[in-house]
Amino acid sequence: MNALLQPYVGNDRPDPLVIAGRAYRSRLLTGTGKFKDLDETRRATEAAGSEIVTFAVRRMNLGQKPGEPNLLDALPPERFTLLPNTAGCHTADEALRTCRLARELLDGHSLVKLEVIGDQKTLFPDVVATLEAAAALVKDGFEVMVYTTDDPLLAKRLEELGCVAVMPLAAPIGSGLGIQNRYTILEIVENAKIPVIVDAGVGTASDAALAMELGCDGVLMNTAIAHARDPVLMAHAMRCAIEAGRAAFRAGRIPRKRYASASSPVDGLID
Repeated sequence: MNALLQPYVGNDRPDPLVIAGRAYRSRLLTGTGKFKDLDETRRATEAAGSEIVTFAVRRMNLGQKPGEPNLLDALPPERFTLLPNTAGCHTADEALRTCRLARELLDGHSLVKLEVIGDQKTLFPDVVATLEAAAALVKDGFEVMVYTTDDPLLAKRLEELGCVAVMPLAAPIGSGLGIQNRYTILEIVENAKIPVIVDAGVGTASDAALAMELGCDGVLMNTAIAHARDPVLMAHAMRCAIEAGRAAFRAGRIPRKRYASASSPVDGLID
């Protein structure tokens, strides 16, 4: 059987996503916020086929609030890789404290998603504070996946600091605008030696497919699924889009041309 087709007809995946030395079959990462309850969170996560799920340490109960719904009950760590994030942090020090809290709550868990917000209206990252926090976290033994702008030079700098994945925004968080600058995303992809995960701004399945067709290693999304009219169905649609986009990237698209090119050869036609 053609190895390129194998991921879509069987359980073995010859094209894994590798983050911090661990291989994943799914290239769709999902969030856990904005759903109506943890049951919907679980059902959407399962429909998406996600293996990595992110959550805001400062907003989610991991057992520190007895009697309240616990994320670990809905998405048990033995089934999913939990990715604590620093949503709501506006300084490097806040992000550091939040990651250390997550490590304590999750028994030494070191994989984290770093985000340091610089502007409350656009939720764009503070890139100076992000660089500062990334350097400190790597030094402290964390495996850092980092939310950043779509600046290729900044992405390279974060890679050089030791981050395990760079996560450029496609558009402002929750905007649903899709990829606004294909050129910069492509520049990041072509120059990165670590996974590139598009994070923020995806609105629908075609946005996710485009990110994968550009060569991104994965896509992380929350609002596009959680705020859809049918979150579970949208999660399934996003899963299909990610797989189709990745397959199209590996297959190699035809070049764009200004004029028509006949699908059937014209040579040798019978008069």
